[in-house]
Amino acid sequence: MEHWSVEDYKNFTNNRNRKSKYRANKVSVDGHTFDSQKEADYYCELKIKLQAKEINGFCLQPTFILAPGLKYKADFIVFHIDNSTEVVDVKGFKTKEYIAKKKVFEDKFKVVAEITSITRDEISCILVGEFINNQFYSGVLNKPTADAKARIVNKDEVIALVGNQQIDTPTDLYIGKSLIYDGFNVSANIDNFFSNHFAIIGNTGSGKSCSVTRLFQNLFYRKNYIPTNANIVLFDVYGEYHYALDRINQTKFCRCKTLTTDPGFTRSEIVKIPPYYLEVDDIALLLNVDSPSQLPIIEKALKYVYLFTEDEEKVKDMKNNIIAKAILDILTSGKSSAQIRDQVVAVLSTFYTKDINLESKIIQPGYTRTLRQCLNIDQTGKINTMQLVTEYLEGYVSEELKLNRNMKPKFYTLKDLYNAFEFALISEGVLKSDKVYDVNNILKVRLDTIINGDYGIYFEVDEYIPKSDYIKNIFTAPTGEKAQIVNFNLNYVDERFAKVLTKVYSKLFFDYAISLENRGGFPMQIILEEAHRYVQNDNDINTIGYNIFDRITKEGRKYGVILGLITQRPSELSNTALSQCSNYLVLRMFHPADLEIVKNITHSISETDVERLKTLRPGVALCFGNAFNIPTFTKIDKPDPTPNSSNAHIGTEWFRRSEELLKEQEQFKLNQMQNNNTNIITNENPIIQ
Repeated sequence: MEHWSVEDYKNFTNNRNRKSKYRANKVSVDGHTFDSQKEADYYCELKIKLQAKEINGFCLQPTFILAPGLKYKADFIVFHIDNSTEVVDVKGFKTKEYIAKKKVFEDKFKVVAEITSITRDEISCILVGEFINNQFYSGVLNKPTADAKARIVNKDEVIALVGNQQIDTPTDLYIGKSLIYDGFNVSANIDNFFSNHFAIIGNTGSGKSCSVTRLFQNLFYRKNYIPTNANIVLFDVYGEYHYALDRINQTKFCRCKTLTTDPGFTRSEIVKIPPYYLEVDDIALLLNVDSPSQLPIIEKALKYVYLFTEDEEKVKDMKNNIIAKAILDILTSGKSSAQIRDQVVAVLSTFYTKDINLESKIIQPGYTRTLRQCLNIDQTGKINTMQLVTEYLEGYVSEELKLNRNMKPKFYTLKDLYNAFEFALISEGVLKSDKVYDVNNILKVRLDTIINGDYGIYFEVDEYIPKSDYIKNIFTAPTGEKAQIVNFNLNYVDERFAKVLTKVYSKLFFDYAISLENRGGFPMQIILEEAHRYVQNDNDINTIGYNIFDRITKEGRKYGVILGLITQRPSELSNTALSQCSNYLVLRMFHPADLEIVKNITHSISETDVERLKTLRPGVALCFGNAFNIPTFTKIDKPDPTPNSSNAHIGTEWFRRSEELLKEQEQFKLNQMQNNNTNIITNENPIIQ
């Protein structure tokens, strides 16, 4: 479609030579024939508005099917920049047939608006959707005319807006009670809610934890439709949910399982990650890698771990090859004789075979020396037998011996991986450069800290477990029944390690879902409490090439892996992750940056709604998204039992009645007097027993 200038608009009226049967001039513009000058004028106005970017676009003569054989043809559909759509008629003469069809159209397409303010002279509202054949749709196709009649929605229409009033159905999840429509429940479509990423947002004390708990209880405290095949993972950073969800275990068919980071908690299983599941990027997260240059060492270590899990005779030639090459690199490094000697001794003190070690005999005509003796420095400061050592080692070098990824063992420990790291360091030739060695050696140090520190227990696995069995075991309750909810209690590790556990497990679940032949065959919800601590715009993308949570939000739906974000600071979340959420429960919010994020999430909530978020009571949420027909304020029922998320009771903990304090003071003085008397008696009669 060509853009018109104002001058073009002034000149279009030259072609007005035909009359319609309703005595209107037919006008041709851009090859389109209009029944009236008024209609042509409106067309030209729309072209100018489009050129000025005041509208997104328009179409001519849209046709609507009102009933079989009954059509209504309007003049224009206008697409406004606020994403609303307007059906426009500018007909010069309206026949009885047109008026009748127009009425049928307006009855069929009922526009729904939310009142935002009421004054003495006017009522302001925003258009939220419309009923078409008694089915509600978000968004507006037809804006009401100035003379359109308005009324309050009836009961059936309210139910269509807020959701099914039955709280025990396979299609609907009961959320709470509507604050707008008194006496009506609010429910979300289960498919649209749990098949899309969602976010629950609110300041501290707004009722997030209680709301999440109640949603779980609403889902599992059912009598008729039981979600026995649900797979929900909750990462609980403060250990708030264990007792609140434990009541699910009292139901007939569903179970909640807790995996804890508290080694002393005997009622739950300890978190255990098999080291042999860890890939390069997992280890990079575990060791806090901050440079892509460190990844090759990790890759090599994962190859070399094979050498420390197999029989020595089986891997002898491979080890000889690697050790010989490493020492040859040191010998030709150009460093001082003392440095060369010390580095070779250090390597062979840690890694050696029966063929290459410090006591290996290098036989020459007339004499025999050990490799250690060959490293001696003479009076001139040189290693005179360097050539002998070189020739001896070259006999064990083979370019044909190579490790590949397929040689990775089924089972290995972190200690095996540590040995492989050391081996990788010397084979990589990093000993030739102090700077390169320091950068990569830090990974070995960090791994050693984990092995010998408090967190090593989380990687202690005694046997090989196939990944499918491992996932199945995670979702198996202590009773042997399937667990529908698995709660990871991360309260006993620091924030950095909790972040590592969360990312590693999330990647493990995601990789498992991808590996299934039946795409989406294991649908799963991963819910992150305090998500702003983990789902951030961090360095992952710069080091390992991606952020697992961004990846899940972009690709997870295809494989049935859905992310639920619970946070008090949406402004600190990854922009990618938050933008991919389709459903939101927003509780009380204060911070301007967070309110701005909420306001920009969707155009379907008004400024009034955003402002109202500042004054919401705990447990009240603004619910909107794909699973909800309209944004609606909802009072979420108090959970039973509640999570351990309440604030400290300062009035109880700080303050005591003065009468109690006086009594305690008197009792303290009395005890002191008795103790003094006892001491006197004891001192005067030392032999009395």
